[in-house]
Amino acid sequence: MAEHRQERAIRTRELVLRAAAEVFDEAGYLGASITKILDRAGVTAGAVYFHFRSKEGLARAVILEQAADLKFPEGDGGLQQLLDMTGYLAVEMQHNTLLRAGVRLAVEQGVVGRQEYAIYEWWADRFQQELAVARQLGQLVDGVDEAAFAQLLVASYTGTQVMSQLATGRADLPLRITNMWRCLLPALAPASVIAGLRLPVADDAAEDAAPDAAPDAVCAT
Repeated sequence: MAEHRQERAIRTRELVLRAAAEVFDEAGYLGASITKILDRAGVTAGAVYFHFRSKEGLARAVILEQAADLKFPEGDGGLQQLLDMTGYLAVEMQHNTLLRAGVRLAVEQGVVGRQEYAIYEWWADRFQQELAVARQLGQLVDGVDEAAFAQLLVASYTGTQVMSQLATGRADLPLRITNMWRCLLPALAPASVIAGLRLPVADDAAEDAAPDAAPDAVCAT
């Protein structure tokens, strides 16, 4: 009986978290309300407050668990793995509600006076792991600080996805991430290594999403 109650509690928490992600994704933190989340989840207020003490607690959970559904592409590690990861994230941002809501809330924190920085550290650490592998593989130029570059990459990705959201509703995000890498790679790896890498995306569909972009002219390598 206790095990059944525990399983039900886990399911209820997941249901509430997913409903909250949908509402936060649509309305942002200020536009969301516990009532809207209750209606979306189809549960009682008691069920919500059993797991989350407040709307702020729900938002924090969505921020910290934004990567729960992600299944990163597997590879040998290093720069190609990092490129593949960020390309995968660009596509996931287009339809993964939990990820998208968590990212939106993390960006909006300044508006409501919250400071949940742990998720940015998590992403920076994840990127730094691949940069460390790249160092072992001899893919990085001398003088690259893996920790500093990982933080720069998180900041660059965050800003790029915000611009993409405003411009095209993230339809052109894969292309923008590709162009971001065209600018960053020369500071990270020698030309001989870059020549052997596959950029996240450069297909016709992505280019059609941003007709004014000229990817070959953007920080071309």
